[in-house]
Amino acid sequence: MSDLLDDDSDLPGPGSNAPEYTVSEISGAVKKTLEDAFGRVRVRGEVGRVFSARSGHLYYDIKDDRNVLACTTWKGQIAGLTVMPEEGMEVIVSGRLTVFGAQSKYNLNADQVEPAGAGALMAMLEKRKKQLEAEGLFAPERKRPLPYLPEVIGVVTSPSGAVIRDILHRLRERFPRKVLIWPVAVQGRDCAPQVAAAIEGFNRLTPGGALPRPDVLIVARGGGSIEDLWGFNEEIVARAAAASAIPLISAVGHETDTTLIDHVSDRRAPTPTAAAEMAVPVRLDLLAQVEGQGARLAGAVARGMARRAERLRDLARALPRPETLLAQARQRLDHASVRLPNALKAAVQRKQVALARQSAALRSQVLTARLQAARIALNTREDRLSLALGRPVERARARFDRVAGRLSARPLLAELDRRRVRLAALDRMLQSLNYEETLKRGFAVVRGDGAIVTGKAAAERAAALEIQFHDGRLAVGRTDTPPPDGGSAAPRKTAGRRRKPPQQGSLF
Repeated sequence: MSDLLDDDSDLPGPGSNAPEYTVSEISGAVKKTLEDAFGRVRVRGEVGRVFSARSGHLYYDIKDDRNVLACTTWKGQIAGLTVMPEEGMEVIVSGRLTVFGAQSKYNLNADQVEPAGAGALMAMLEKRKKQLEAEGLFAPERKRPLPYLPEVIGVVTSPSGAVIRDILHRLRERFPRKVLIWPVAVQGRDCAPQVAAAIEGFNRLTPGGALPRPDVLIVARGGGSIEDLWGFNEEIVARAAAASAIPLISAVGHETDTTLIDHVSDRRAPTPTAAAEMAVPVRLDLLAQVEGQGARLAGAVARGMARRAERLRDLARALPRPETLLAQARQRLDHASVRLPNALKAAVQRKQVALARQSAALRSQVLTARLQAARIALNTREDRLSLALGRPVERARARFDRVAGRLSARPLLAELDRRRVRLAALDRMLQSLNYEETLKRGFAVVRGDGAIVTGKAAAERAAALEIQFHDGRLAVGRTDTPPPDGGSAAPRKTAGRRRKPPQQGSLF
């Protein structure tokens, strides 16, 4: 079949018995012939239309001034591309030619895309730069100041290169700080996603956590060609650096190398060593500055104290002597001390007179008030007594009338006789038991100081004794000292004298 496709001069004419082929057979023969003839090829051209399907496959065109070649990169091949094709970009694509028989088309299955020289890379870089600048990612007002003395420094670089050694060495010389290293690839197709992931990872750390969040970030790489540094020109890296909440220092390449991360970072360092110098100050310089500030402060304090002391001396010379200031006050004190005793005596006398007046008025008022209260109480009690005495008399009179009415009956008269006899018997018993009857038989009652004396000790203690006989009382006096013979002194008789009963005093 391949011979027929190569030479069509011997093809049979109409009506011949030549075999017929189906469309699939012809398409398969064309595909086999095309793939066998070319195999893997490299094609240079300008990228035209670029379309990313929902399935994840990438479709784009490579063209020159006359023809267009359709290219396809499958979803699983996109991760291996070092450069994503963009419209207008001059590239070199590598892959295999294939035929799509359903549409009678052929295309290039490209698994590698490379910029066609430095000019193409610079053109693409300039295009990205203008796009990001238009979004405001390069604006100066977005730049944040670096911390003066960070506690933790995060470094995004390769752990095996000379860059990290230079940074650590310079930090150790200037001001040792804690350093967290996030290892990444610094060139190749893995560079851009790893650097972007490292910046985002540092920002996701919790401040004050077990793994502390850095106070400043350094993204560093040594020098190289534009192809080597291209990972730091990727849009994903630039946007990650712009979105970082931690101040970021870019130190990619040498001083003449410029990448997109340099424009979006907060500070750009010409070299990784310079980035370490920007991150921390010199410890010895700080100590010297502190000592200098301390010396200046001590000098300023000393000069201020000297000026104030001089001013105080000037003011002291203008002041009068202390004796002059105190002379008048001392004289006033002497005059006051002389007048004080007389003033105190006069004041005491005035107070005494006022107190006497107040006490007299108060006593008169108190006595008048008490007298009035007593009068009111007496009147009240008199009224109550009159009422109390009047009512029982009336009740007794009524009772007497009732009793008199009952006594008119004969049984009551007999009962009255019986009770009269009993009363006479009780009266005789009372007369026989009365102590006055006993006195008639020769006995006497001795009273001392108004109380009955029943013993000698009580009689000796009494100031005066009184003896009661059946026909009267006799007061007996006694001396204070007993007679020498130990006997009792004879009482002095005061015959014919009777003690007057004590008279009741006035109520008021």
